[in-house]
Amino acid sequence: MSLPYREWNSYTLFFSAEYSQAYLKKCYRKLNLDQPDLKSFENCYPFMYYLEHGKLYYEQAEKSPLAIQPIMLFYGLVHLIKACILTVAPDYPETTSVLAHGVSTRKRKKQQYSFTEDEVKFQKNGLFSLMSEKMFHMKQLEGEKATMGEILDLIPEMSGIILELKGKQIFQPVAEREAKYSLPKSVLDQFHMTENRFKEFYQAKSAIPISFLPEDPQRIYFEANLSEMAEPIPLKYNLEDQHYSFPLNKGELYLFPELLLHYLLLYNLGMIARYETEWWSELIKMMPNEDYPLIQTFLLSTVKKGPYLIYQYLMNK
Repeated sequence: MSLPYREWNSYTLFFSAEYSQAYLKKCYRKLNLDQPDLKSFENCYPFMYYLEHGKLYYEQAEKSPLAIQPIMLFYGLVHLIKACILTVAPDYPETTSVLAHGVSTRKRKKQQYSFTEDEVKFQKNGLFSLMSEKMFHMKQLEGEKATMGEILDLIPEMSGIILELKGKQIFQPVAEREAKYSLPKSVLDQFHMTENRFKEFYQAKSAIPISFLPEDPQRIYFEANLSEMAEPIPLKYNLEDQHYSFPLNKGELYLFPELLLHYLLLYNLGMIARYETEWWSELIKMMPNEDYPLIQTFLLSTVKKGPYLIYQYLMNK
């Protein structure tokens, strides 16, 4: 990425039809799509308007009370995602089926409800499956489920609050020095692996090439071009602390791009804010358990992280 990220100021370039048309044309030519000149001409304004609407939602969310923040943030993210989809699918939306959200929530029990145990189910059609396939080349997610707790454990900015509340370390910060990166060897205990097995595991899961450096008694050193793609999975970037982190919970969602995780959390929180008004209001007013600090911390984080993830995606195409 040529310029450092500066929140919404970084998007300024895209609010030019001339620039956005040239940007889309480059995206379409890279994918060898038909009629890149015509498609980029047709899509430059929808692309800009999706970004502009998304920006407006996020800016209003920051000024809004917590009670309606999830709704604003979800629809802000939806608009930004639609702009991203236009960079890879110039005919979007081709059918009405892709306009659905693409996920569903179960019917909630009123008693003893726990947000972290609540789950979302992935649907065949809709924005979630389209985004997964078109943006991240992930297929056959239909029928899979994820709990909110599993998802929160893969958001690096949640590290501090989860360590305080649950005494659980969910990420290991990656140290950087002179373009070299390292992890403490204590990470091997978390994964129950030998050093060689961990290196094999990391190389097999990594979305970018990783090369390990000569052994060190205390740390595992490696070289990688982390700026090569928007998210060098499995590493995730902690925007608050400004460093990469290695996730320690290698569950079903381990290799999910973080943008999908934010979408799932905001979808469910938006549904709760709209349709579970009694529970949601009591949570905000009474703060009975750890759900409130977890949700509040995530919302404070995602208002910054969502636009960051989208920008990374757009600039690494």
